[in-house]
Amino acid sequence: VPEKSQCAIVANLNLRAGKKAMEMSDFVAAYSYFDNGISFLRKKHWEEHYALSLELYDLAAKCTLTNGDTVSLQLLYEQVLTYGRTFEDKLNVMYFSNCSLAFSSRLRESIEIGLDILSKLGIDLAGDSSSMETCVRETKDLLSNYTDDDILNTRRMTDPTMIIAMKFLGKMLTGMTQIMPKSVAHVTQRIIQLSLIHGMSPVSPVGFVHFGSYIAKFGDISGGYHYVKLARSLLDKVGSRECAGEVICFGTQVVAYVEP
Repeated sequence: VPEKSQCAIVANLNLRAGKKAMEMSDFVAAYSYFDNGISFLRKKHWEEHYALSLELYDLAAKCTLTNGDTVSLQLLYEQVLTYGRTFEDKLNVMYFSNCSLAFSSRLRESIEIGLDILSKLGIDLAGDSSSMETCVRETKDLLSNYTDDDILNTRRMTDPTMIIAMKFLGKMLTGMTQIMPKSVAHVTQRIIQLSLIHGMSPVSPVGFVHFGSYIAKFGDISGGYHYVKLARSLLDKVGSRECAGEVICFGTQVVAYVEP
């Protein structure tokens, strides 16, 4: 592109093409578009085209995570951490980097980083020392104030910062089930609390299905089945493919005791 003024236009065209490729689940092609778009950004692009730069880097990072390209992900992560203007602007790449740690079996490191990021967002889990039984009882008391229709018709979560915070909670929940099972109830409780206060997010069904699983483990199979069904209904309404596998997996463990 001979004209410097045209570089941002070409970069934006690549951004649009990459988004189209992502819609078709072609993350390899999507990354090539985003990477090509980044290559057209000139010096001082973080100052002159901040929103475009941030979106290109965020989506490129998401594709590298999906494609298993941890080297490129780290490079993109470092750029956003260096040039991102606010902590909130850096959350997406922080989340993708955190997922990469979890996928690399560095679960404890992933959880520790997640706890630190959540604390900076005002969600402190480190000081919660309640027993699993207490968490389950408190959550049951909270939910007793809501009907299933109330929960299913709760407004959608719209705060971008809270939405990404819920993603961190969901990712931590997955890791904790493997290496810190006693902490799962605390995270489950917090996901449900935040969902009822701020609205339902795609991660909300994960909290409800884990809660149903816990109730079933404590001997109340019918109660656990009730919340598993609620989680499935929420998945149809507000869920995403990213969370569907976990909801189906944990829900089936309870459903198998009830349905033929």
